[in-house]
Amino acid sequence: MSPFENRGLMLGIMAGTAGLSLVLVCYRKIRKPGAAVRIRGFQDIGNRINSVVLPQNEAPNDQGAVMVLHGRQLQILEKLNGLLLTVDELKREVEFLKEAIPKLEELVRNELQGSGDVQRVSPSHRATRRRKAETAPRETTSSEEAESEGGYLTAHTDSEEDSEEEKRWTKSPDAMVESEKDEDLPNFLQQVDNLHKGSEDDKKEGFRLLLENDDKYENCVDFLWRLARAYGDLFEMTTDAEEKRKYVTDGKIKAEKAIQLDAGSAESHQWFAIMCGYMSQFESVQNKIRNGYLFKEHLDKAIELKPQDPFLYYLNGRWCYSVAQLSWLEKKVAAALFGTPPTSTVEEALQNFLKAEEMHPGYSKCNYVYLAKCYKDLGQKSNALKYCDSALSILSVTNEDKEAQKDLEALLLTLKL
Repeated sequence: MSPFENRGLMLGIMAGTAGLSLVLVCYRKIRKPGAAVRIRGFQDIGNRINSVVLPQNEAPNDQGAVMVLHGRQLQILEKLNGLLLTVDELKREVEFLKEAIPKLEELVRNELQGSGDVQRVSPSHRATRRRKAETAPRETTSSEEAESEGGYLTAHTDSEEDSEEEKRWTKSPDAMVESEKDEDLPNFLQQVDNLHKGSEDDKKEGFRLLLENDDKYENCVDFLWRLARAYGDLFEMTTDAEEKRKYVTDGKIKAEKAIQLDAGSAESHQWFAIMCGYMSQFESVQNKIRNGYLFKEHLDKAIELKPQDPFLYYLNGRWCYSVAQLSWLEKKVAAALFGTPPTSTVEEALQNFLKAEEMHPGYSKCNYVYLAKCYKDLGQKSNALKYCDSALSILSVTNEDKEAQKDLEALLLTLKL
């Protein structure tokens, strides 16, 4: 029942009660003494109303009590009249909103399209502008920006004279001197990488070490994307929603800073994309779609910079498969907000999963499960069962593996029907 129907029902009950009270009073005033006619129903109702309205020390037949009852009934009617006026005002506001809502989509679309260049600038482009401002006093070659096919800006590198070490640090001379003097950094990063490959306790230890050194290496790109990766590890391990949100928010900030320092770091783009994917679990539909665009943009950049990594093709396959599964309504929302909705097919997803398997046979349990899903959707049952068997041969180690095992069991049930 709608809120207006609820209010109408309440007002009706109150008005009906007041009306019955008035009828009862009139009936008592005109009734002749000793009359034989008695209406038991009205007496019953009258007694109940009097028991509620009148205090216990006021007699029902007392003239003063009748006047008090009249006064209270008038107060009730005045309040009812005020409520009715309020309802009328609400109705007018609702009508106004109904007329305004159809125009809202067009206004939002025009606003977004009008400022599309500002909205779609990713960390890599902000990095480009920062690098231009910082390198101007040195008279180095400035960055160039070009419009990409998806409507986003892409950034080129600044100066060919910048060394790899300079790219990993800010342009501050003090920071560069510190990087040259710090001989412990490579060993520290190798220790963190080894812990990342270990158990959950190892990953937590790696995260702790990274946090302890955050101030020391806050401008080191290789440190920052590893810290973002560690936030991703903690995100996967915890089950608390608030903790997950905090980990992914902090991780996204670290990955974004790494891109600002060096737009040519494949790992920074990779982990920024992953953080955008994680973040979509907590966002509104609009922000979820925006994160989807950012995910794809930075994933493509990571693949461009590091085409030999099978994990990137697995991620790209996941994106393609998710987009292929979008409902008609979700595509319409994306079109209204961003002009053109993301498009992909199950076939494109399949090619990415096959690419990952080709580059690294037996790459992961999850990759096999998604290969099976793609073949099932394409009607190739025998191939789907083949990759289900391959997935069953791999033990579930990570939380992602355990989720994949659940999907696998459900998939096998549908394939064997």
